[in-house]
Parts: sequence; C-alpha cells; structure tokens
Amino acid sequence: MNIAILGGTGKEGAGLATRWALAGHSIIIGSRDEERARAKATELRERTHKLTIIGHSNLEAAQLGDVIVLALPALGLDTTLPPLREACAGKVVISTVVPLTFGGPRLFTPPAAGSSAEEAQALLPEAKVVAAFHHIAAHELSAGDQAIACDLLLCGGDAEAKKLVSDLGASMGLRPVDVGALTNAGPIEGITAVLATINRRYKLKNSGITITGLP
Repeated sequence: MNIAILGGTGKEGAGLATRWALAGHSIIIGSRDEERARAKATELRERTHKLTIIGHSNLEAAQLGDVIVLALPALGLDTTLPPLREACAGKVVISTVVPLTFGGPRLFTPPAAGSSAEEAQALLPEAKVVAAFHHIAAHELSAGDQAIACDLLLCGGDAEAKKLVSDLGASMGLRPVDVGALTNAGPIEGITAVLATINRRYKLKNSGITITGLP
C-alpha cells in the first residue's frame, strides 16, 4: 500500500515510515519543503534498506498516497489542510496530531472542535478521518527491530476506514483497540500529554498504554 505521511520529516512521521517500510509498504514522505522530504526519504532508505521510500511536497504526497497520515503540528492545520482537500477526498486520513502546548499552564490544549482529528475532519469533509498512533512513542517506532509493548487505540466514523487502520497497526505488531466514534479523539489525544508527563517524571522514553481484560 502507498502510505503518504505529511509532516514525515519529524520524529513521529519518520518512525511510522520506518515501521511501515519494514512491513512492506511503500512510503511517500511529505513536507512543506520538498528538498527536506527527499533528504529524509534518502536517510530512511539507508536505515531500512528499503527502496520504496520517496519524498515529495505535502500536496504531491497526498495525491500519490492511497492512505494519508497527518504527522503535522497541531497549530496551523487550518492553513495546511484546505489546499489538500481535493487530494484527500474519499481517502482514509489518519490523524496522529496532538495539540500540546509546552511551557504553558495546560499541556493538552485541544482546539474548539474538541480534538485535532475532528478539526481535520471538518477541514477535509470528503475524507474518512481516523484518529490513531498518537500514544506510540517516536522512540519506539524508530527502533524498527524491537516489538512495541503498547496497544493501538483508534477511533473514527467509518468502519471500513478503522479496519484498514487496524490492519496497518497490526502490520507493525500492534494490537488495535477500537474506541468508537471520532468524538473520542480528544481523550485519545490527551493520553499523549499524560504519557509525556510520565516519561518526564520517571525519566522514560517509551511509556505506553495497554488495555486489560481483552482476549
């Protein structure tokens, strides 16, 4: 599958690219700076020994991708996403975006829509947005030769889209857990703020979430 990762030059996007490339998927790294995207693609090809990683602008990546991943900063979605609306129409769009504000009184700072995923859905109304992968640490993703000791929480409004995202999670060794409608994206995004605090307090890099009681 062709997976376009917009904002793929960052740690989270590059980590996802690493895992999916090793799982046999083709990766398109997207960035506002196309040269930066191409440089990151070259770096990841050398790291994974997989040739199916290329770099393009965010728009070109969205046009080429079968599935589109948003690994973008939370601030600025309202300017970044509208030009991509046509390219994303009808496609599954995975939002990994977490609205965090460091240095302020509140770490988790959701937008008026309630979550970054819901904001993305409003900006890309013809897309099938699924919120997922927020709480999988970039450090864990980048260590492509190690299993990730964490479940994958995901939510969205389209059952087939969630099934596809579940399969993509399973392809990197994660157990997917469907937590319902996209309106639950806020609590999922907020978990990242909790995990970031745990990591800082206990000097960790990879705290995660596992749901007990499931078979």
